[in-house]
Amino acid sequence: MPQKTGTAPLTAVTDTTFAETVLAADRPVVVDFWAEWCPPCVAVSRSLVELADEFGDQLRIVTLNTDENPAITRAYQVMSMPTLLVFRGGELVGSTVGARPKNHLRGIFARHLEP
Repeated sequence: MPQKTGTAPLTAVTDTTFAETVLAADRPVVVDFWAEWCPPCVAVSRSLVELADEFGDQLRIVTLNTDENPAITRAYQVMSMPTLLVFRGGELVGSTVGARPKNHLRGIFARHLEP
């Protein structure tokens, strides 16, 4: 699985656990929509693990396998991978599609932290 390439694996969410883990979270959550057949997803996952370590308790980064969790994938109209959606207070507040450099992702995530 691509989410295990860094220092610690990221939490995987599913159609069943999405609402509790993401929408009810007490801090911003980034959801990495990925698939095993997606080479750019593997590259992004390395950066996400490192960024999860960097942001610590300020931000949570989780993964969602689109092939295994079609309901949430459809609900948020994810058509390309990797897609990263940022949620804060249960609301979708940001997104990016495609492989992006770690510094770019860091900037996107930092914008959604508490002031």
